[in-house]
Amino acid sequence: MKEQVVPYNELTLSKKKQVELMFDKIAFRYDLMNRLLSFGIDVSWRKKIVKKLQPLQPKLILDIATGTGDVALMLAPLNPTEIVGIDISEEMLEIGRRKISEKNLQSLISLQQADSEDIPFANNKFDAITVAFGVRNFENLEQGLSEIYRVLKPGGCFVVLEFSKPKSFPFKQLYDFYFKNVCPLLGKWITHEKEAYDYLHRSVNAFPEGESFLLILKKTGFNQTECKPLSFGISSLYTARKS
Repeated sequence: MKEQVVPYNELTLSKKKQVELMFDKIAFRYDLMNRLLSFGIDVSWRKKIVKKLQPLQPKLILDIATGTGDVALMLAPLNPTEIVGIDISEEMLEIGRRKISEKNLQSLISLQQADSEDIPFANNKFDAITVAFGVRNFENLEQGLSEIYRVLKPGGCFVVLEFSKPKSFPFKQLYDFYFKNVCPLLGKWITHEKEAYDYLHRSVNAFPEGESFLLILKKTGFNQTECKPLSFGISSLYTARKS
């Protein structure tokens, strides 16, 4: 069995608890770090989730690993009846709630602390479910995907945005150097949490990207699976449907 990648190797806590602790620690600088480390490209990546769902006009949307609510807020112009965001980090959610309040969207978007591997909603509830940069943090990937499948309505759409690894020279080498060396140093300087950004590199390397992830989605029950690499393969947009 492959050893699980965790943020803090010296701790004996489960991956789930370690990820919660990590995000609680970096929440105060999370949005800033996302913009800095991606040179702002992460915003355009998230917009592709919205573009993918736009033709479907989903009415009830669940955003998993919602963090500070960036994707939930971007989904608002689709005019759904309700957007629910869940995350295991209460510190991240608090920042998200402030952002939602500033835009007066409390009647549309609600955020709550919940576990993606034990989603507190009924079967076949949501028209669409999104996860941005969160599935590689699941302690049990297949369990999390099974829960997502359970709460998605038949005919519903599941959209995942996740980091992947460029394959072409010299972009692959530049990417590896940047993620392995530069990101942890910036993380230490800005958030005082080098471990979080060292974990970022290790967790991306360990994630079963591309066709491997599509196979896991199919195994979980999803169909019409698709993977679209973005920005030379730095990230990928996955879509899947439930029959």
